[in-house]
Amino acid sequence: QVQLVESGGGLVQAGGSLRLSCAASGRTFSNFAMGWFRQAPGKERTFVAGISPAGFTTYYADSVKGRFTISRGNARNTVYLQMNSLEPADTADYFCAVMTDFRGGKGVYWGQGTQVTVSS
Repeated sequence: QVQLVESGGGLVQAGGSLRLSCAASGRTFSNFAMGWFRQAPGKERTFVAGISPAGFTTYYADSVKGRFTISRGNARNTVYLQMNSLEPADTADYFCAVMTDFRGGKGVYWGQGTQVTVSS
């Protein structure tokens, strides 16, 4: 059974940083793109960042370019999202996903989400 478990969310002041982690289990993920999505209260879930199966290529939503960095662990079944210069607009539930395409494709498997709150 595929399972994705996120961690690292929390409350941070504007300008601060957080690092989200996602541990995947249940199968080998080294051949799959992975990424992060977020969903703010009352809004649709949107793509944030994606990373290629080998971990060499990344893709970001315009709203987070230059502030967020996605990476994969050596075993490639862990994915991270380093979030710097956080803004109140980044407040959302963040979801890890196995994706059809790291350049904004659909999520195939999802984690349960981790909450990020940025105070002004």
